[in-house]
Amino acid sequence: MKAWLPTLLRLAVLALLVVFITSPGWFEPLLKPLTENGAPAIYNQGSLLTLTLQHLRTVLIATVAATTVAVALAILVTRPAGAEFLPLSRSLVNIGQTFPPVAVLALAVPAVGFGEKPTLIALFLYGLLPIFENALTALTTLPGNVMEAARGAGMTGWQRLMKVELPLSTPVILGGIRLSVVISLATATIGSTVAAKTLGEVIIAGLISNNLAYVLQGGLIVAALAVLIYDGLSAIERYAARRMGQGGE
Repeated sequence: MKAWLPTLLRLAVLALLVVFITSPGWFEPLLKPLTENGAPAIYNQGSLLTLTLQHLRTVLIATVAATTVAVALAILVTRPAGAEFLPLSRSLVNIGQTFPPVAVLALAVPAVGFGEKPTLIALFLYGLLPIFENALTALTTLPGNVMEAARGAGMTGWQRLMKVELPLSTPVILGGIRLSVVISLATATIGSTVAAKTLGEVIIAGLISNNLAYVLQGGLIVAALAVLIYDGLSAIERYAARRMGQGGE
């Protein structure tokens, strides 16, 4: 029973999340005490389900872009021809962590306008570092005997990369993606300050109207998504690690 308890808790959180974003009116009695002067307890300026899906879409696009660029950079700097670009690559991926997200949005809006694009730029820059560092660590700490065996088998550099290096590096790279996604889920909320459709819209509406119920709704949905996605990616990471272990045997 104890072994199943964490899984049951996750399923319960998932079920509550789905019910809340599809039928938020059911929870109005719980949130009503948090309102003042007869203010609505449930966010009524848009659909929570639509905002949740748009929030996830924004995070997904930024994560895919960050993963593509970060892994490509890590591959480049771990090849003999690209080793000299390691310091430059590190500087590039650190840019996103150097500037606050609000500053990135402020700089991006004049260039690309309001909406989703500035948010995607901020999330992309913020997501590069953990993925790049994990990919770099994975590719530079591969077992020497495995690499020698691949060379001895007559594999070309491309074959070693696709059939040996990337598969063995997958669990560690997934760890970087997991961290990047969780950071992006939280950071995406500020995208609503530049008219992006995210769950930050609910939180900002609550702050403007002094409605704690709105703030709690937006915050709890983002928190639940972060926990569930983190656990899901952790499970995928463990599965990939087991597969790699079985393959090594």
